[in-house]
Amino acid sequence: MLTKEQLSQYWGKVRSLTIIVLVLWALVSYGAAIIAGFLNKITIIGFPLGYYMGAQGSLIAFIVLLIVYNKKMDAIDDEFGVKEE
Repeated sequence: MLTKEQLSQYWGKVRSLTIIVLVLWALVSYGAAIIAGFLNKITIIGFPLGYYMGAQGSLIAFIVLLIVYNKKMDAIDDEFGVKEE
């Protein structure tokens, strides 16, 4: 069982990690939309790069964010001894 101080530290780290991941998610989402006009000048296999980044690139970025979030959460859980079996 964690003490109140440990719980406060644990949730502080979890909250910080979650905020960072959400900010990165928003930057990827809106960043791709903002620069799509510039990216559409470049074509790959007949498709504008802005379309490709919106359709495929952002999905890849979201999957990477999920993997990083999972690994960081596991590290935080290990640090505080609350890892699930």
